[in-house]
Amino acid sequence: MQKFFENVFYGVGINDVIDILIVAFVIYKLLGLIKQTRAEQLMKGVVLLVIATFLSGLLNLHTINWLLKGTVALGAVAILVVFQPELRRALEYMGRSKIVKAPLREMDKERGKQITSHIVKAVETFSRDRVGALIVFEKETSLSDIMESGTIVDAEISEQLLGNIFYEGAPMHDGAVIIRDGRVYAAGCVLPLTRNNTISKELGTRHRAGIGITENSDALTIIVSEETGIISMASEGQLSRFLDIKTVEKTLLNMYLNTGEITGTMAVIPKFFNKIRGKNNAK
Repeated sequence: MQKFFENVFYGVGINDVIDILIVAFVIYKLLGLIKQTRAEQLMKGVVLLVIATFLSGLLNLHTINWLLKGTVALGAVAILVVFQPELRRALEYMGRSKIVKAPLREMDKERGKQITSHIVKAVETFSRDRVGALIVFEKETSLSDIMESGTIVDAEISEQLLGNIFYEGAPMHDGAVIIRDGRVYAAGCVLPLTRNNTISKELGTRHRAGIGITENSDALTIIVSEETGIISMASEGQLSRFLDIKTVEKTLLNMYLNTGEITGTMAVIPKFFNKIRGKNNAK
């Protein structure tokens, strides 16, 4: 037995170990990206096709093996088309990684508190009066292409301004407001809808749009339901519902003040959401 292990590990150096660990990490991340998406089912089909090709060759089923090999060869090109959304999301995830992050701008604490106060007051009013609202906070990923679908405002944040935008009957109340550098930069924007089919059917277009923009960027969104007044927040494709105003305030303060950065605080928000989910599950 000792000789067996000596033969297996003979010539294996530290470079080989590092190589294996990197490949294992990449595969683990890829599986995590496609989990619970349409790509998961497609990947199962690809694996079955590869296994069938191997078995047909092993059993000398030449015609079937020839057909399957041709299918696999064409499938290599087809995968790029079929998995285009997942590949795009993977590249965006890599682009938002800490390895290639750009320098972040700092925000004055007093200004951060003032901005948070205006937003919290507006969200509290929307929730009480059941006014639908969708507020997007731009971080490192630029949302300029999304802003083009709306109207450029570029104004200081205030409770009154947000109220006028989302007031039922206002021209831009059905769209999203995008916050850039602590200012209401654009309103009436059209957001991409989430492709996640597992979310609750009772969630409407506003919630699906709020989740969708966080799947395609590192943005944070606040959503207020027009029907129930329930406050929700979305980050990294995950939605947390039934939030109180204190939770919203604490999340925004963490975003603006915890590290002194207006962007790049995504590590704070998922942890905060996980605590919320844990409390909800405990109930």
